[in-house]
Amino acid sequence: MKSNEQEMTGINVSPKDESKEELKEMVENGVHNYSSEDEYVWPEDPKVREKLEWFQDQKLALMMHWGAYSQLGIVESWALSDADAEWSREGIDWEVSGKEFKEQYFSLSKTFNPIRFQPEKWADIAKEAGVKYLIFTTKHHDGFCMWDSKYSDYKTTAPSCPFHAHKYADIAAHIFESFRRRGIGIGAYFSKADWHIDSYWAEGFPRGDYMYRGPSYKPEDHPEEWEKFVQFTQNQIRELATEYGKLDIMWFDAGWVCKQSGQDIRLGEVIDEIRTWQPGMLCADRTIGGAYENYITPEQCVPEKPLNVPWESCITLGTSFSFKYEDTYKSPREVLHLLVDIVVKGGNLAINVGPQPDGRLPEGAVRSLLGMGEWLKENGEAIYGTRVCAPYKAGSFGFTRRGETVYGIELFDTEDSPVEENVLIPYAGEVHKITLMNPETELEFEKNPEGYLVKNIKYTGEKAPIARVFCME
Repeated sequence: MKSNEQEMTGINVSPKDESKEELKEMVENGVHNYSSEDEYVWPEDPKVREKLEWFQDQKLALMMHWGAYSQLGIVESWALSDADAEWSREGIDWEVSGKEFKEQYFSLSKTFNPIRFQPEKWADIAKEAGVKYLIFTTKHHDGFCMWDSKYSDYKTTAPSCPFHAHKYADIAAHIFESFRRRGIGIGAYFSKADWHIDSYWAEGFPRGDYMYRGPSYKPEDHPEEWEKFVQFTQNQIRELATEYGKLDIMWFDAGWVCKQSGQDIRLGEVIDEIRTWQPGMLCADRTIGGAYENYITPEQCVPEKPLNVPWESCITLGTSFSFKYEDTYKSPREVLHLLVDIVVKGGNLAINVGPQPDGRLPEGAVRSLLGMGEWLKENGEAIYGTRVCAPYKAGSFGFTRRGETVYGIELFDTEDSPVEENVLIPYAGEVHKITLMNPETELEFEKNPEGYLVKNIKYTGEKAPIARVFCME
């Protein structure tokens, strides 16, 4: 992932139908295209199916990209790839060669010291924001481990990292535990690529110092070297799944690392093993399709129409997945309208915040999150635990359903938008009672060919609400 304000449209086919050359284009400027719902494979494991029902109830996740790179305020990992330098090194505004930059980047672990990190505060903010599950980057493509991995010396707990002596040095452990205590589900983001380990970006091959997102050699030509990387990767995945408590989701990035591209880490065999002690754990092997992509992950975009499979859009609260100095953040109104757009199409929103290098969450991000939470506290019944309901979106309305109740969510674009006393709800189903959710008020209405005309709605606020909810029974 990268900081990218580009809106991506359309659905790319699964890598199953692509050549190796086309696989390289599955990630454009660091943004992943997403699998077609036609390639989705419903899991046979009943516990995984049950977990997918849980997943579809949650609606709102907090995603967090954090690592040593946050000190520079640049895109996470991607600037290390020489092949992606044209777009990824836009933030590298000092005179430096690619080789020197890589040395500087990998040395950032020696200055990473987020002494203001307070996982309990993070979890409190997430709870107040209405977040139901977390997706935390345990390791991005750069290989820096945010947990105490015994398989790598490039980690927060390494003696070379000044944070290693801190009580929260095993960052993932403390984040996971703090969020769990507040009833928030846990997802571990893990990059299948690792640009630090010498069995992936290995020396002594014809590519030399010039690197791209894949390994520095062809796995089919050097199977012994590749097997070292496979074992290393599987060991780290097992480590997270055995030593860091219950995981609801393992979220795998770096879609180019897959069997179809010749980079088979045999993810399925290790996930099957993990599920013997983490029954029902979801696996999001994004962009790959098949049995281990339990839900689809559009990035920085929202599908135009409802998808008939489980899905989750990961979208930045600011303009960047990683921390960016003086970033601007979406307002609570913008985030909630985004959430409604996603939920009425059957998806979840994973809203991403990049923590600061000192360990705090940016104040602008916190304000937006808490503002979102205020609305959800009063109106969350129309969001959480709901399913799609035709006509999904119509005019200023979005529709969801829970049991026999249909929720019509009226959105107001700005605080200056007019708030009408008489409103036409464009819903065609049978309705016997309509109630305004907040404040709870039973309303007069009459049916006409275009829907239900609701009358005499009292609103005393000086500014238009973010949205108001009509419950139809």
